[in-house]
Amino acid sequence: MIEKILIFIKHRFGFLWKIIEHVNRFFFSILYKKSLNNVLPKIIEEYNEKPWKVRRLMPSDIQFLFNLINAQKPSDLKYFSPHGFDLNSLAKQFKNSSFLMMGVFDEENLVGYFFLRMFVNKKCFVGRLIDVNYRGKGIGLIMNQVMYKTAWGMGFRCLSTISKNNKAVVKAHEKNSSMVILKELQNDYLLIEFVK
Repeated sequence: MIEKILIFIKHRFGFLWKIIEHVNRFFFSILYKKSLNNVLPKIIEEYNEKPWKVRRLMPSDIQFLFNLINAQKPSDLKYFSPHGFDLNSLAKQFKNSSFLMMGVFDEENLVGYFFLRMFVNKKCFVGRLIDVNYRGKGIGLIMNQVMYKTAWGMGFRCLSTISKNNKAVVKAHEKNSSMVILKELQNDYLLIEFVK
């Protein structure tokens, strides 16, 4: 029920969503930042497989992230809207301690972006975007494992919303043995959980 309310607020009451995110950020830093910093390095080390390098994105990566997002076709971004895509919006996300931004690099090129939006109620929402030229190379599987294991390692539930109209993502998740559909939401969206 709480997820439904949060999704409704996020999409209809932006000013209220900003307040919720501010309060969440504050309490997340106090309660879970240390846990994240303990769990994440071990998981990243486990999934740094050549030729890919996985790491937490830093504010200095903002131009790489901007370029990656804006190089994708608009149709690839139709169902991917965790935040604004302009430089100002991206800079704000880097300041949000409860929004973990991660990247997959091919040498110096950012080819995949994924995130965990964590809430103080020990739930997090995840999402990912892979450059069109790097799809089908196993990057998505690496991203999934890093997202899931980070959430589970912190004792968080790992959730996502997927549009049934987003055929590519639905197809990509068909073989995901960790995925459980929790319920149908408005506008043909599914609330899903990734479980151990």
